[in-house]
Amino acid sequence: MIVKNTRGSDLIWESLTPEGKSWFNADFAILDFKSSKTTDPEKSLMLKKIFKGAINLNSEFLSKWNGFKVETQLEFPRNWGLGSSSTLIHLVAQWADVHPLELYYKVFNGSGYDVACAGADGPITFFSNDEEIGYTPIDWAPSFTKHMYFVHLNEKADTQLAVKDYFKKAKKRKQLADDIDAISKEMVDVSSLTKFEELINKHESILSKSLGLPTIKEERFSDYNEGCVKSLGAWGGDFALVTGTKEDKLKAYLAEKGYDTVVSYADMVL
Repeated sequence: MIVKNTRGSDLIWESLTPEGKSWFNADFAILDFKSSKTTDPEKSLMLKKIFKGAINLNSEFLSKWNGFKVETQLEFPRNWGLGSSSTLIHLVAQWADVHPLELYYKVFNGSGYDVACAGADGPITFFSNDEEIGYTPIDWAPSFTKHMYFVHLNEKADTQLAVKDYFKKAKKRKQLADDIDAISKEMVDVSSLTKFEELINKHESILSKSLGLPTIKEERFSDYNEGCVKSLGAWGGDFALVTGTKEDKLKAYLAEKGYDTVVSYADMVL
């Protein structure tokens, strides 16, 4: 995100694809954030909420007598998801000099985990309870990551709808959180692919039972026997994590299913 001061009293926003093509733009009056021109009213409304949330946390934000030109550029295709909204929150929080998680909670529902990821320099464990919310950097670089792949499911999930759906469907949430927390702690120290896959299958099974929904493997990859499949982000959302020791065989299987976007762990993760 690049921010430049301009003459006038408007905030001009433009969002670009990785190729530099404009896919969203809007003009806002800084006084009340009404959008005089926009290519997407819904996205303009979301930005208005973010600006107001930032000002609520820092009254000096956007208080200077000048306008702004803001340009954002994606580093991946728009339909990939990958926490673009949370990254936006993190970037605006940096600009406004406010805490990213505090801004997130002003605008969205959810844990804030993906906002923490947006500002992290590497792997983290995220925690949220009645007393505190935060994250801890960890070392996580097992050798079996060469057998891990991210597969785009040719859909774009709405995270906010997924969060609402979770609160509607999830049963025994305290027990669910404790069970998932225990699996996460085991994953931090896992050293073998077999054990990692065992933990993934356990994780998927627990969530499936709690939500009353089939796992992503049951729903889309029931005939895959070379590894495991895990939902990422919103349940059944943009990407799935797939393990397999034979890359060519895995990619051929996925292509036959209609999934052509397969990204290795090394290419996806910092």
